[in-house]
Amino acid sequence: MAGFIQKGTKNILQKQPHDIVFLSALRTPVTKAKKGGFKDAYDHELLAHVLKATLAANPNLDPSRIKDVQIGTVLSELGGHKAGRMAACHVGYPETAAFQTVNRACSSGLSAITGIAHAIALGQIDIGVGGGMESMTRNYGSRAIPTQLWQALKESDVKDARDCIMSMGITAENVAERYSVGRQEQDEFAARSHQKAAKAQKEGLFDAEIIPVTTRWRPDPEHPEVEEEITVTKDDGIRPNSTAEGLAKMKPVFKENGATTAANSSQVSDGAAAALMMRRSTANELGLSSSIIGKWAGTQTIGCKPDEMGIGPALAIPRLLEYTGVSKEEIGIWEINEAFASQAIYCVRKLEIDEAKVNPKGGAIALGHPLGMTGARQLATLLPEMERQGQELGVISMCIGTGMGMASLIVRE
Repeated sequence: MAGFIQKGTKNILQKQPHDIVFLSALRTPVTKAKKGGFKDAYDHELLAHVLKATLAANPNLDPSRIKDVQIGTVLSELGGHKAGRMAACHVGYPETAAFQTVNRACSSGLSAITGIAHAIALGQIDIGVGGGMESMTRNYGSRAIPTQLWQALKESDVKDARDCIMSMGITAENVAERYSVGRQEQDEFAARSHQKAAKAQKEGLFDAEIIPVTTRWRPDPEHPEVEEEITVTKDDGIRPNSTAEGLAKMKPVFKENGATTAANSSQVSDGAAAALMMRRSTANELGLSSSIIGKWAGTQTIGCKPDEMGIGPALAIPRLLEYTGVSKEEIGIWEINEAFASQAIYCVRKLEIDEAKVNPKGGAIALGHPLGMTGARQLATLLPEMERQGQELGVISMCIGTGMGMASLIVRE
């Protein structure tokens, strides 16, 4: 694999037959858990819609050429495998297309995309689909903390082991305290996320990446038998009138006298996303080269202390840049997941990157963070924005619960 990865920007920007390329990267809207447009939908229902849209976006591809589908999900029953496989079969993927789900917490969607990239690079497959799904409405009852856990781990002498089930909010407070990220700058960062997302939504900048989803809506929880049909076309967690002054009125939710609030944390959300990937030589053979929109150029993952998991991108990104031989000055857009304002601010500061290049259409504080979907959502958001801005290189990164970071280099075509 190391020999396959191209090193240096000049080489990475060259088109090679063995490149792993994207022909589409689509997503559903992201909606608020429990009260948004998908509160009565299933995660695999959303997956079915985006998998079907992927076929529709690539009408000249025979579905029988797709050899594997990998989908990130964190909270789904039975790991989401059975329902996900059913969804793929339901919308026209042949039985010969294998299916698996992937769980690396918040990076699951990007892990699935990377898994497909690796399978193509190694010659296991020529064409595959990578993506993610999550319904936090239906599956967030335990707040992602195991309900059945070996007592020896709960009482482990190893602090890192015990800290793997620490509340994510407490890890955000740890980052704020240890690295001097104040409440005011967190609220200012969160407000900017909403403002950027609202502007992008108003200008139609999400339209190319979002597919409309028609689903059911139960308006009254006390009368679940009453259903309406609705079509969801846009993200519904964005608050256009958000200001730092308004957010400053919110009380901390994880720690008394803390700085992390519901408003400067990522939203609990529902959604799904998927990307069609293949080897460039395969695209050329099938007459699909004109449909190529970008390529995957490498991924790196790294561990960190579980009690400050939010610093993950500040560790993963330098490793990615070293791995690919690219400098941070050459990156046009950074999609860094906003799990919490404290960790996002710290990572931007530690990496010494221009915040104007970070999440130009807003991030998870405004859009939401459906855990398994996020990495694939970031790809769907990044590629059209790279085209709009004329940028050649972009990075997707996120922190990961239990203490990790992941980052991928993406090239626009």
